[in-house]
Parts: sequence; structure tokens; C-alpha cells
Amino acid sequence: MKHTIALVLGVLSLGATCLSPSAPCFAATGPTSATTLSWNPCAQPDGPADQQCADLSVPVDYGKPDGAHLTLRVTRLVSDRPAARRGTLLVVPGGPGGSGVDTLAHTGPAMREALHGAYDLVSLDPRGVGGSTAVGCGLSADDRDVMNLRSWPGPGGDITDSVARAHRIADVCARNGGAVVRSYSTANEVRDIERLRQALAAAKVSMYGVSYGTYVTAAYAQEHPEHTDRVVLDSTGDPDPARVERGWLANTAAGADERFPDFARWAAEPARDRNGLRLAQHASGVEPLVLSLADRLDRAPRATTTPHKPLTGDILRQAVQQALYSDGGFPALAQLIKTAEDPHATLALPPGYATPMPDRDAAVFTATQCNDVSWPRDVHGYARAVATDRIRHPLTAGQPVNLTPCAFWHTEPAETPVHITSDGPSNILMLQNLRDPVTPYFGALRMRTALGDRARLVTVDQGGHGAYHADGTTCGDRAVTGYLLTGHRPSADLRCPSDDFGADPLIRHHVEHDHTGSPADDVG
Repeated sequence: MKHTIALVLGVLSLGATCLSPSAPCFAATGPTSATTLSWNPCAQPDGPADQQCADLSVPVDYGKPDGAHLTLRVTRLVSDRPAARRGTLLVVPGGPGGSGVDTLAHTGPAMREALHGAYDLVSLDPRGVGGSTAVGCGLSADDRDVMNLRSWPGPGGDITDSVARAHRIADVCARNGGAVVRSYSTANEVRDIERLRQALAAAKVSMYGVSYGTYVTAAYAQEHPEHTDRVVLDSTGDPDPARVERGWLANTAAGADERFPDFARWAAEPARDRNGLRLAQHASGVEPLVLSLADRLDRAPRATTTPHKPLTGDILRQAVQQALYSDGGFPALAQLIKTAEDPHATLALPPGYATPMPDRDAAVFTATQCNDVSWPRDVHGYARAVATDRIRHPLTAGQPVNLTPCAFWHTEPAETPVHITSDGPSNILMLQNLRDPVTPYFGALRMRTALGDRARLVTVDQGGHGAYHADGTTCGDRAVTGYLLTGHRPSADLRCPSDDFGADPLIRHHVEHDHTGSPADDVG
């Protein structure tokens, strides 16, 4: 919902990749039921030495279980305290496009320590991601540019180029993607997770989902309630089955508005003078400064150290969205703004903007959104929505409601999105930052309403995307860790005050989620 838009688009590890269905790298046939997993060492850079991986065979189309199969890379960190082990905790990454292998490598050790070895931690690379079988669409480098995949309107809100590009991407994916690209969907990820549970021989699994992973987790809990133990949803989007990804994207406009004042207050503090990063005397002056700079860059982009890749107004706007994921992104954003304001300075693009996304990652990110739900096809309707949104939410300039390739996708979703309801065990704990730029609080409240007495919501009075850091220092952390260890949730929804968020992010350590830091945000 992470990258950031999980989603770690453009930086996922490479695995088995097919560029077209004419040279398939998936098995023609495969087993019709889950098989035993063969675990092998797969330590990742800067990850735990004892991480293990295995391959899991799943049908491309579950309606044809004896047909073509593909391989999913699954991963685990076994409990280091066997006597304390109580079960399996499945970590569901964000995205679409987040890697479970990478997530477990970066966050698994802290989670294992916080949970005192109570769980084997397990995750997976969804279809098309990391070490799992992937088919790309064969998109051009220009169409795989992060800024183009994000469908930013042109200066003034013109969507002519967006329409042409969306048509082109949809056509190319239809021509080259085949059955595997059509299989990239939340519904199939839920089925794949159930296949993984069977392969683990676990009667029940506990689950921790973050960002887009919360929707996957909630959908699994709706479809397979009897197989869920303790469930945590961290940073949740609106589950409206008529919109899902389309709604999540649209909601980021209001999310940015709610979160930006945190950056503005930080950037106007006198303490910023020490590092030359103070942007205004008062917080109220920061947003006008940013908007004015973006408008000037629309008219006259600035050359950067990357040939043929200038700093544009939209890259600045996207950099703002990226920085709002975590207070730790504030200094780099302030430095970019300061440098761009100086006509004599040499500009460098923020990380992630200089090279196109790998074709496989672009396919997963795009196809999952388009395969999950039907999108409107009225181009004039999108143009009107962009014009309105630019006025209401100038920080995002209409991008969240602009059309995507889904408006011209050649196939309708194979099924309707799951309807999240209050039917099922009362075993879900939600954790939500009050000022989340990606999955705004109002969307999480709609998930809370849909779940009814199945859930309790812990609201944390802080900004950023991803609230659980497994370090035990905050009220929200303690609520999640305590629930996973003891099964006890708050008796009613809980509001946590801000915990130690006055520390300067220049020196504060952040445990980041898999999608944080990517210029392409999670859709939810």
C-alpha cells in the first residue's frame, strides 16, 4: 500500500525473472497440494546469519490446479529460544511489490528479540517479487521511470501525456504479460499464504501486516478465520471493496496535508539554524515556500548531476511525499529545498530517481492495482478530478486522482475484492499513527468500523508510515508486543500520546519498514 510506495520499487532483489511468456521460467505443471519445504541458508546483506529460504510451488491459476505452476520464495527466522516458542508469526510485507525476504532481513532480528523467541518468523516474496517467479511487461525505460509510473500530471494539471502513457503501458502488458501478470492480485496472494500455511503444517498462524500488507492480512483473516491466531494490522487503508487501491491512492492527498505540518514545524525550529536547514521563521511559511519552489521548477527545471534528468516540480513534490514517511527524512528534504533555492548550487537528485525501475517490479506494482478492482475509464472524469484535487490539495498537485494504466487495462478483475466484515474471531489488533501520509487515519477508522468487535485500535499521536518498531519504547510498541506474547488486547480502543518524538531526527535512530525510502510510494 512499501514501497515507499513498499514498497521498495526499483530496489527489490533480483530472482527468477521471465521477460515474456514465450520463454517461461515457471513449470508447465505442478503439484495440486502443498509440499514439504526444503530450507536452505539465505543470509541477506546486513541481515541475520541464520535466515533461511525455501521455494513453494503454487498454481498460476488456482482455478486450474493441475496447470502451470510458479515458484514463490519463502523465508524464515527460527525461534532462538525453542522452549519459549508458541507458534508461527507470518510477516506480510507492504507494496504491492514489497519483499518478505528483505523485510525479514531488516526487521526480523528486532522482532525476534522483542518477542523473546515466541515465534518462528516467516514471510514470502509475493508473485513477481524478489526470488519468486516473475514476468515483466517489457516496458520501455521511460515508462518505467518512477515519476511516470506515479502518473504525475503535467504543469498546470494537463493529463495528455498521462493518458498516452497509460494507454501504452496497458497495451504492452496485455501483449507481453500473459497469465502470470494477470495473476498478480491480492486474492492470489491470500491463496498463496494459505498454501504456505499448509506447507508449514501449522493449524493456525499469527500475522503481522504492514501498509498494503494489512489489506492482504485482513483479507486472509476474512477468508480463513479458522486458521488465524493473533493478528496485527500496522498502518491500514480503507477496505472499501469498490475502490481499494484506487481509494488508497486518492487518500494520500489528504494524508500529505495532515502530515506536512510536522515537517513544517521541524523546518521552522531555531535549532535548524545549526545545520543551515531552517526554511522559514514560522511553520506557516514552509508550505508556501515549497509550493512556490515547485511552481518555479515546473516552469524552469534545474539541471542536476544526472545527465538529462533535471529536478522538476513533480520530483520535488514526490520527494516531499517520500520524506513524510519518517521524521528521519526531514533533513534530506530540507537540504534539497535549500539547495534548489540557491541558483548557483549544484543539484543532485534524491536517491532512486536516476534510474528506471526494473521491468518486473513495474509489472507487479501496476498489475496488482489493475487486477484487484475495476477503475473508471472516463478520461474527462480524471481531468476534472485532477483539476479539483490540485486546488484542494496543492502539495500533491492532482497526482493521487490522476488516471493510471488501470483505466485502459485489457482484462477485468477475475473476482471482486473481498468484503471485510465483523464476522470472525475477535483476534485483531490495529496500530495506526494519527498523521500517516500514506494510509491516513480516516481510512484506518473505516477498517476499524468494518471489523467491528473483531478488532481493537491503538492510535499513536505521531506522524509517519509504519508504527511498530519492536523496540519497546512507545505505548504502541508495548501494546503490539504484549498482545503477540500474551494474547491480551486493550479492552477498548486506546489512544497513545506522543512518545519521545521531540528528539532531533538528525541523531534519532529509526527502524524503517521495507517500503520506506523509495521514491515510489506504497498504494496503501
